[in-house]
Amino acid sequence: MRILVLGFSKMKFMPYASFYIDRIDCNINEVEVLYWNRDRKEENLNRYDSRIRFHEFSDYMQDSAPYARKLFHFYRYRSQALKLLKTGGFDFVIVLHTLPGILVSDYLLKNFAGRYIFDYRDSSFEHISFFGKRVMQLSLASKLTFVSSDAFRRFLPSSGVPVITSHNILEDSLNHRDDRIHAFKASPKIRIAFWGFIRHADHNKKIIDRLGKDSRFELHYYGRKQAVAKQLETYAKTNGADNVFFHGEYNPEDRYRFACCTDIIHNSYWDNNTRFAMGNKYYDSVIFRIPQLTMPGTYMGERCTANGTGIALDPASADYADSIWQWFGNIDRAQFENCCDTDLDAILKEYNSGKELLNNLFNRIINK
Repeated sequence: MRILVLGFSKMKFMPYASFYIDRIDCNINEVEVLYWNRDRKEENLNRYDSRIRFHEFSDYMQDSAPYARKLFHFYRYRSQALKLLKTGGFDFVIVLHTLPGILVSDYLLKNFAGRYIFDYRDSSFEHISFFGKRVMQLSLASKLTFVSSDAFRRFLPSSGVPVITSHNILEDSLNHRDDRIHAFKASPKIRIAFWGFIRHADHNKKIIDRLGKDSRFELHYYGRKQAVAKQLETYAKTNGADNVFFHGEYNPEDRYRFACCTDIIHNSYWDNNTRFAMGNKYYDSVIFRIPQLTMPGTYMGERCTANGTGIALDPASADYADSIWQWFGNIDRAQFENCCDTDLDAILKEYNSGKELLNNLFNRIINK
């Protein structure tokens, strides 16, 4: 069977791709992957099976660019994806994100109904009638739909096709779960660390306003220094916040080192696109047993508060820093770690059920 995986970023920024690719036996399947190299820097693909054929769509675009500027790049991606779909002779397609699904939805719905997986992991323009209806159509015509957050189910049909929670967990992280126990570096200050794509300038400026220059804290940002990161770094320097640090781009495995010198994970976001999401840092929190700081009104905020693995606080509040200080100082470590273990067990149960379902799906298709 010939399988095409449609990715929408570099492979290093799509760790969730492994959830699907690792389920496919390359001894009996031909697998091809389209990915988007947005920074045009060379990517190391050695971790993948050498029999997988990769198609690089090389087109420079900053992730923080306004959507109006992205439309031309999206059109070029659509052209590349359609060319592969029309000429590749594929039997099955795995769509790794909402937007590539939307961009080629006309062709998928007409030619691959029941022969693709729709991986729904971002909400954006569902309030626009056409976009919302097309998301529904993509799900209904899929073989399976996976969501990275249960909160995304509100945008999908309530019946008609199985919807499974996949989770953004990185399996290799489980092998490093106890690294922090053995290599933790204590500090007199509370070290709050963000890692990932640095965005939401206004929200992070509020956090810098509350925590910058407060000698009780250090605030660390790990991630590529694109426009927003540079803006925030300048903002911190201009305001004399010398306890705010920007460390630049990192590799996924570097998180194990960050975890050993982090007291609280900064997992606070606020916009319509992230309110319902479950980000990688949520899983890093429960895996590495690090308390997480989230935002009220978000799904991650609701979940971590209910499960006892973090707190939801609004940086607009004048007592933001004091609330963090008091909450962190009152954490019962044994109880907290038990909450992390309980949450992780529930996550892994769903995650492993999805893996088993994929294994059975591909085996059934192969044996026809």
